[in-house]
Amino acid sequence: MTEATYFILVALMEKPLHGYGIIKQARTQSLGDVDLAVGTLYSALDRLSETGWVTLDHEETVNGRLRRYYRITDEGVSAARAHAARLQRAAALVLRPNEVTS
Repeated sequence: MTEATYFILVALMEKPLHGYGIIKQARTQSLGDVDLAVGTLYSALDRLSETGWVTLDHEETVNGRLRRYYRITDEGVSAARAHAARLQRAAALVLRPNEVTS
């Protein structure tokens, strides 16, 4: 799972969001490390929809433009949590206190 994909899923864990909302949330939650381009976001959302991790929640028209809101599925939550656990295990290898061996 790419960092961008992970933060898209994380952004959607609180509530359904539209594209710009996902971009803002991913940037905030990654502390600025993930700054999604619009094309990257929508390509990722297409892939995530195909895998069943994200689905269209609803649409609304704002100022004459269609705004689509996406939500994470149960499978998407499971995938994000599994990836977070892998990251945690990997980080523990580097961040654990140095062990003194004799």
